[in-house]
Amino acid sequence: MESSAKNKELYQDMVKKASPNSHIFKNCIKAFVVGGIICCIGQFITNYLKELGLTQNDTGIYTSSVLIFIAALMTGLGLYGKLGKFAGAGSIVPITGFSNSVASPAIEFKKEGFVTGLGAKIFIVAGPVILYGILTSVIVGIIYYFLK
Repeated sequence: MESSAKNKELYQDMVKKASPNSHIFKNCIKAFVVGGIICCIGQFITNYLKELGLTQNDTGIYTSSVLIFIAALMTGLGLYGKLGKFAGAGSIVPITGFSNSVASPAIEFKKEGFVTGLGAKIFIVAGPVILYGILTSVIVGIIYYFLK
């Protein structure tokens, strides 16, 4: 019993020594700034499309599509991974992070073929998000239906 507690204590000491120091405040600032820049780019695209005369719905669709395309392109060029390492959650939370999570496995597994590589692995990260998003919306819809 005593040796088990001592082993746990030794293990915790090893973990503390091996773990890098976390700079939480600096990481939060970087995430906030990068996430804000991504959102500002989205707002710029939205404003530009509105000036072209598009409707609110069309503007939202095109803005999302452009941001998804840019993020997928940056993932393909290897730039989004570097942005993610720098910004952390600031690059993961917006729609661009979702695009990156779909594009990354697709690029990584394309050499295995279209069906067993690309087709099977493309939703390895995004699949659970899509699944639980749809499941939650169905449950909320059922609750809304019965409460109405």
